[in-house]
Amino acid sequence: MADGNILAPFQPKNHDHAKCVAEAIAIAEIRCARDGRSFTPLRRRVLELVWSSHGPVGAYGLLDALRAERRGAAPPTIYRALDFLMGNGLIHRIESLNAYVGCGSPDNHPEQHHGGQFLICGDCGSVAELDDPAIARTISTRAKALGFHVESQTIEVTGLCPRCAGTAESGARHAP
Repeated sequence: MADGNILAPFQPKNHDHAKCVAEAIAIAEIRCARDGRSFTPLRRRVLELVWSSHGPVGAYGLLDALRAERRGAAPPTIYRALDFLMGNGLIHRIESLNAYVGCGSPDNHPEQHHGGQFLICGDCGSVAELDDPAIARTISTRAKALGFHVESQTIEVTGLCPRCAGTAESGARHAP
């Protein structure tokens, strides 16, 4: 899943998400077993739904998908599952979109959360994840010079992914 500082690249149109879902589930099972945490069927299903594409998905989109399978699904149910997955370093929240994406490096220990830098396509909504320590150090150094103590950092950058940029250059816009 990771290549240097690129944790989750933009995926090609014909990308097989099933492999990513299977890897994410396997890592979650191993981590939860190792840490003595319960990886319930609901938490598993929410993780599968988050990883079902490489684009951000909102809590209510997840809830709608769950309600199609489980009539009793309610907002607190989905938010508890999302909190568990975030707390265990398996997903990230994209604040600007109020949405969630799978973590491109979930094999890290959850207590070693990486801040991450997210590249968000403003056209198709796909997301790539970076974890560049040089960027994080630069921000921490500049913040420290201002007397600011950084507790966490997540950077969200909007633009066009390679596929949409190519389409935009050719004069036609990509439809999501």
